[in-house]
Amino acid sequence: MTSTLESPDSEPVLQEDGLNYPPVPSSVPLARHRASRLIVEWGHPELAWATALVVSELGTNALLHGCLRDRLFQVAVVLRSTCFRIEVTDPRGERLPALRTASEGECFGRGLPLVVQVTDRWGTEPRTVGKTVYAEIDLKPTRADATPRR
Repeated sequence: MTSTLESPDSEPVLQEDGLNYPPVPSSVPLARHRASRLIVEWGHPELAWATALVVSELGTNALLHGCLRDRLFQVAVVLRSTCFRIEVTDPRGERLPALRTASEGECFGRGLPLVVQVTDRWGTEPRTVGKTVYAEIDLKPTRADATPRR
């Protein structure tokens, strides 16, 4: 599922980072800590909690539903002047995420709805091998951005 609003891909990248992880449970907290540390270093500490949540949920989904034995998954983050994008790429392009409502006693099925609540857009992009699931958070203008320059 993809939102109808798309971020401008032509907008210049201010910062970016990506790292491959082995398909083991300990990779998810490593990716979560790295991404939330980077967004703080890049000047947006207010997004650290949302970044941690999104990386955790998308990373766990990749681990549970998108990884193959001995095939890495990747977590990438991209900062543009108007949005912050989190991407998780895995080797299983045929297994696309879908929003659903988890029943009361169910242990799974709540992650993607959380991602939808804390981001402005999410979707999937096919790769030659695999897929990328992304989520974007629009950056709010700072006071300095809103002040007219003379």
